[in-house]
Amino acid sequence: MPNSLLGRLALIIGGSGGIGAATARRFAGAGARIVVTHTPRSAASAAAVTESLPGAGHLALPADVADTTSLLALRDTVRAACGEVLHVLVNAAGFTKPVPHADLEALDDALIDRMFAVNWRGQFAAVRTFAPMLKASGDGLIVSISSIAGQTGTGSSIAYCAVKAGIDVMTKSLGRALAPEVRVMGVAPGVVDTSFVPGRGEDFNTKTAATTPLRRIATPVDVAEAVLACATSLRFSTGTTLVVDGGRSL
Repeated sequence: MPNSLLGRLALIIGGSGGIGAATARRFAGAGARIVVTHTPRSAASAAAVTESLPGAGHLALPADVADTTSLLALRDTVRAACGEVLHVLVNAAGFTKPVPHADLEALDDALIDRMFAVNWRGQFAAVRTFAPMLKASGDGLIVSISSIAGQTGTGSSIAYCAVKAGIDVMTKSLGRALAPEVRVMGVAPGVVDTSFVPGRGEDFNTKTAATTPLRRIATPVDVAEAVLACATSLRFSTGTTLVVDGGRSL
């Protein structure tokens, strides 16, 4: 099977969320063993994800991407349970808070710092922590979930746009730095049908779908399929970001 991931280990940081859970299901369906991470609030969701996956040996483990000590503990646990080799790291953890772009005062220092700590520094810290295990595979892959907000400058806040632009640049830089043992890819969705952005409901989704060339918003599965393609079909790609937005950024 040319697209089989049998015998490969995939770590999905933030695997209890909509995109992370869909990615876990797609990778497990292709034969991979899955480790998903969770925060204390999402422990039950992460356990439900791993229990629903085909195959055996899947794990749900706690981690806080904004705390490097937590990531180092995660690495030690993964090594003890799964061995020294990691094949795929998916950075799917993140958060946002809607702030109108013209309301500069509402985007205060604390929110900016938290936005960068979780959505950029945490992704880099995860890469830094697991790079040796990915290199040990000789054919490792990192996929970070970005957003078209990083290209368009339109999103839930100016800070969110900035961190996603930073993810795209990080993908390019790490694509050079970690080659040839590890490939690095980004996947940039447009609007996705999840509860990721607080306060966005069906009205927003309907209006967005009407102005998107393919006349719908993305599902988590749409994004997960792109992540899976990075591991199976796009074997000669690195340092680039795939746009999965139904043409919204056109």
